[in-house]
Amino acid sequence: MIVLDENIHDARILDSVRRWYRGQVLSIVELRPQTIIKDDAISGLLLQVQAPTFVTINVGDFWRKIAPHPRYCIVTIVLPQQMALQVPELLRRLLRQNSFRTKAQRMGYIFRVTPENFAYYTHNLSITDQNW
Repeated sequence: MIVLDENIHDARILDSVRRWYRGQVLSIVELRPQTIIKDDAISGLLLQVQAPTFVTINVGDFWRKIAPHPRYCIVTIVLPQQMALQVPELLRRLLRQNSFRTKAQRMGYIFRVTPENFAYYTHNLSITDQNW
């Protein structure tokens, strides 16, 4: 399951991810409809669904701020809002990496993705940088 943050739940982004991702793709607002979802509530919502990969461009509130959890993955993508339509391609590039192709491989990771590279950390909080 891929869950998009409310700042990128544009129908064009959802549809673009759905074209290549075989599992369920939804917006975080679908997990708690008709309410405002604060960033500090995200981890609790992610724990209510099975093995979600949460995707956001709100890097500052998640990268190095949230602890990894073995039951979810968080992907932060460094893009300004006006370039959010690039999210599906960058996400796809990450999920095509041999080490992160399956949900089981991604759980417990927090990623920071840019068009040039990506980095991640897990429970030990040590950052690993990778080039595409």
